[in-house]
Amino acid sequence: MRIDSGKLKGRKLLENKYKHIRPTTDKVRQAVFTKLQFFLPGKSVLDLFCGTGAMGIEAYSRGADDVVMVDCDFRSVRLTKDNLKVVGVDLKVVKCDALVFLDKCDRQFDLIIVDPPYKSGLYEKVLEKIKQKNLLAEDGIIVCEHALADKINCNLFEVVDEKKYGEIEVTYYKVSSF
Repeated sequence: MRIDSGKLKGRKLLENKYKHIRPTTDKVRQAVFTKLQFFLPGKSVLDLFCGTGAMGIEAYSRGADDVVMVDCDFRSVRLTKDNLKVVGVDLKVVKCDALVFLDKCDRQFDLIIVDPPYKSGLYEKVLEKIKQKNLLAEDGIIVCEHALADKINCNLFEVVDEKKYGEIEVTYYKVSSF
């Protein structure tokens, strides 16, 4: 797994040796960040369920100023921190349950990446907490990666795009304009 573009382009991340971590595939990561390439510079990013840290590191590489990565599993946090060392970047990594983190969070983000374990039932709960706490900036975007079979039932945000990649779907949300 490598960083695809930006100031860290080509830097190799550590191999994921943990079966519980399902990293975003290179194809999906490339597609997401190609879509967001002009949006990212200078933005703040929250990567929930960060796993390997690849999404947050890619966001930073492509120009995000501030990246916070959150995961509740100590192995994911350790792997994310190790990947940050490998690429020579110091970003904030928090070991915490995502819902607890969101409940305590008191700031907005321009981009929020939501990628919990598939079939976890966490998508709606996380989106509800983001809305309740007003954590998405006015012109912000939420990116949810989920299994194609898992439909997210959320009318709190406006769906602006959905892309399918085999058995994976990425749904993009923004603050509803209605």
